Amino acid sequence: MKVRTKGIARRDFLLSGAAVAGGALLLAGAEGSELANRAGASTEATTDHPPGKPDEQYTPVIVPNGTTLPWKVVDGVKVYHLIAEEVEHELAPGLKATCWGYNGSVHGPVIEAVEGDRVRIYVTNRLQAPTTVHWHGVLLPSGMDGVGGLSQRAIRPGETFKYEFTLKQHGTLMYHSHHDEMTQIGLGLTGLFVIHPRQRPDPPIDRDFAIMLHEWRIDVGTSRPNPNEMTDFNVLTMNAKVFPGTAPLVAKAGERVRIRLGNLSPMDHHPIHLHGHNFKIVETDGGPIPEPAQWPETTVLVPVGSTRTIELIAAPGDWAMHCHMTHHVMNQMGHEFPNMIGVDPGDVDARVRHLLPQYMTMGSEGMGDMAMMGMRVPKNSIPMVGGAGPFDYITMGGMFTILKVREQLTSYDDPGWYDNPPGTVAERAAEADLRTDGIEVARGGGSRGGADAMPKGAGGGHAHGR
Repeated sequence: MKVRTKGIARRDFLLSGAAVAGGALLLAGAEGSELANRAGASTEATTDHPPGKPDEQYTPVIVPNGTTLPWKVVDGVKVYHLIAEEVEHELAPGLKATCWGYNGSVHGPVIEAVEGDRVRIYVTNRLQAPTTVHWHGVLLPSGMDGVGGLSQRAIRPGETFKYEFTLKQHGTLMYHSHHDEMTQIGLGLTGLFVIHPRQRPDPPIDRDFAIMLHEWRIDVGTSRPNPNEMTDFNVLTMNAKVFPGTAPLVAKAGERVRIRLGNLSPMDHHPIHLHGHNFKIVETDGGPIPEPAQWPETTVLVPVGSTRTIELIAAPGDWAMHCHMTHHVMNQMGHEFPNMIGVDPGDVDARVRHLLPQYMTMGSEGMGDMAMMGMRVPKNSIPMVGGAGPFDYITMGGMFTILKVREQLTSYDDPGWYDNPPGTVAERAAEADLRTDGIEVARGGGSRGGADAMPKGAGGGHAHGR
């Protein structure tokens, strides 16, 4: 009787190897087919899904200070029309800029559609230069990708091009020029592209906000953004507005709020911080984040060329939302002036006013009081910080807005300032409270510093040693 050894016979090895190789090829073919489909390589001309309808398949996004792009259905296809053109745009009262935008707005209107929709987007070029439109993050055929010179020729002035593809994903994506990007993105040719899932999310979203982040160099007294700037951007915007020109985000207490943030700034990332809430980062421009992988945050970093989407349950109050890069909440701030903090000007102001009657030393106590001085500013420029608040002047500008949440709302118009419940507002400390809690404060309102500003007995080994 033949005894079979533990080794594998050559014939068996070849047969089993062929089977493994064949299985690998089948697997690779299946994966390759899936990747090809995800990349939009399909040549299908129609979609199996009817066009998604607002309020049926999705809750339409809210665009503070902006708009969404109208569409119509032609033979089962959603048809849009983008017009690239020069736009006179107001970034805040007192500051206008000659930008490039779409359909008369900066940034372009938000394009809104549903996963599975077939979309046809006409792009008309009314600029003085060639352009294209790149659908940033959208999975589509290579020839529809909008990269000038690589996937298509540029759209010359006066021409209209047609882009058409089926949406194979959902998420918060973007669109922008991909011809002479430095100039054209720097002048404002950008927009958001929101693709809703075919099935409504569970739990449903009550308020869905869309915000594009951007940065510009607009020198004081000028009106044309400088797209050649590389580092010293002085106008930082949310939906192409700076505070106090930014519209608030309004919601009702307890509502589930989604905030979509896109960043097509030329150079800077933006850590967007929301006060009074923690939230989950639920989506990137690569797609939804599975729930077990979501994490809580109070600040979300939105890198250049990407989107982040957060969700939260709204809590009553007026809550600041802003970039936490401190220079990004200033307006038209230059970075080439001396540090005056702590300088005592003495009688310099009085002496100089003999020559310049309105002269005033500035910056010795910081920037916060500059806008309140009522000083005249050059034509087509605004104070570096702020706007009026309910208690005092708000000493922030630039990339700053307010989430306004109320227990009761009759509409989602700006409800005004929040009426804080009694006992919930920080205020000047009463002398009796200071005595009771053992807080010693120097006369004249300034702290003596060190142990004098600390509760008795709370200073560790140094509080009692004087």
